Amino acid sequence: MREFSTPPAPALPQAGDLGNLTDDVVVNATAHGETAVVVRRDGAGAWTEVSAAAFRAEVTATAKGLVATGVQPGDRVAILARTRWEWTVLDYAIWFAGGVSVPVYETSSVDQLTWILEDSGATVVLVEHAAHAERVAATGSTAQVLVIDDGALADLAAKGAGVTDADLEERRTQAGPGDLATLVYTSGTTGRPKGCMLTHGSLMSEITLATHELPDIFAEDAGTTLLFLPLAHVFARVVQLGCMRARVKIAHSSDIRGLATYLGELEPSFVFGVPRIFEKLFNAASQQAAADGKGRIFDRAVETAIAWSRAQDTHGRVPVRLRAQHALFARLVYGRIHERLGGRCTWAFSAGAPLGERLGHFYRGIGIPVLEAYGLTETSGALTVNSTSAQKVGSVGRPLPGTAVRVADDGELLFRGPQVFRGYWHNAEASSEVLEPASEGGWFHTGDVGEVDDEGFVRITGRKKELLVTAGGKNVAPAILENRLRSHPIVSQCMVVGDGEPFIGALVTIDADAFAQWAESTGRSGSIASLVDDPDLRAEVQRAVDATNSAVSQAEAIRKFTILPEDWTEEGGQLTPSLKLKRTVVMREFRRDVAALYGR
Repeated sequence: MREFSTPPAPALPQAGDLGNLTDDVVVNATAHGETAVVVRRDGAGAWTEVSAAAFRAEVTATAKGLVATGVQPGDRVAILARTRWEWTVLDYAIWFAGGVSVPVYETSSVDQLTWILEDSGATVVLVEHAAHAERVAATGSTAQVLVIDDGALADLAAKGAGVTDADLEERRTQAGPGDLATLVYTSGTTGRPKGCMLTHGSLMSEITLATHELPDIFAEDAGTTLLFLPLAHVFARVVQLGCMRARVKIAHSSDIRGLATYLGELEPSFVFGVPRIFEKLFNAASQQAAADGKGRIFDRAVETAIAWSRAQDTHGRVPVRLRAQHALFARLVYGRIHERLGGRCTWAFSAGAPLGERLGHFYRGIGIPVLEAYGLTETSGALTVNSTSAQKVGSVGRPLPGTAVRVADDGELLFRGPQVFRGYWHNAEASSEVLEPASEGGWFHTGDVGEVDDEGFVRITGRKKELLVTAGGKNVAPAILENRLRSHPIVSQCMVVGDGEPFIGALVTIDADAFAQWAESTGRSGSIASLVDDPDLRAEVQRAVDATNSAVSQAEAIRKFTILPEDWTEEGGQLTPSLKLKRTVVMREFRRDVAALYGR
């Protein structure tokens, strides 16, 4: 058993203290009233800044409306909407009114929504548009429904006109660090979602530690960051809270297809994303280079960037010849990728799933280090981070100050720290399965398998329940293979299989954009579905498989694969809103394809 802990640094909120998450809004408005904290799009599509004072005014007006609507201290209020500026206003307004926010993914099915509203006991549901309202109605919930697109915030402001500032301040200051702030339901890769109880104190600790460890990113002069991940996900939520604490301007968008345009307009100095975003950016650049007849140059530039990054770790310096090659490709290739991120991006931040070591070296090699972090909904976000001053590519960083990690005898990672949740809402049995009592150390069992090196850097090697054991007894971590295979432009999604089987296989889906360029370059016509058995397409995927297999032993290598006719998506139910694979769903829907890999 191996254990590593990081000494505490900043002062953190303690049980019995005064204060909660709303204090950041109040402090900003009082001491930095003219400083912009939000950037929003106006009716003409232009970005306009919202000052700290104006933001507080919007929050308080909305909060007064919630009070007038009947929200009581401790009441749960659900938000069902895409990422937009009103989401942030509502989140803080619920806390100002003394309520507990319940974020819901806007893609949630009626069954999922029914369970969350019933389990949380939400009394009010704030939805984005009429279709969401219809979905809530289909659940049979008696909660009051308010529609953002129908002017919910303006209606709340009008309704709350009779609530005094003193009444609202009394509500706002009731909650302390030990009180419940939000119920965040797990996205449910398996089973029914569970409501994670995150207190004001756990989230305050998280953003205090994150802003302390990443001062270059959470800095008032850092410019604007674009929030495009779902705010129902704890990662985006912590970014929102950290930026508000540090007065980093936040812009909102849920339009992933328009991401390049918005980044170009906002020119952020750093971006937050999940690995799939960085994979897609890389693949898009590769496809464009191939379409322009510069595929070989791009490939050489990629290998040079990776070698340049690796050289810094292995030699401490970059050889002269490699430096010259790197300088050449910086002018010819790397600048175009910088442009896709707005042109000023010097740091990126990734969480939610492993990025993959090769991709991590590539981005660092082109001058945009991607700082990986690790955490779960149950831990209020990050437990470990790579910082701007201490990064190890391929790891998820070191524990945040005051956080300890232990590697159990079976390889599972256990954590203890101030950001760990209080347990699952109305589910003591599930809570006890993952959270040890304080008398036994208070360790949280993550379900992830990993290792910790002598410097405290943590590496994730897989999920405890997802480890495959072949018929020959070989333990195989699917994530290592899947991350590398997805990095090939032609591959969109993949799932490695082989538990109890004689060899490792894979189900593969094809990226639609890459397929279009491949079909044009090879003179093919037809859909992906009509060409899944095309020899040239299979050869292209085989090259991706061969490159993947080079990173593992022969016993772990992918021996056979099947190309599926359709991609996996969140809408199709195979991916979670944070783009993680729902393995049980895929295995159920494609069990015949898996059986065919093994001749059954």
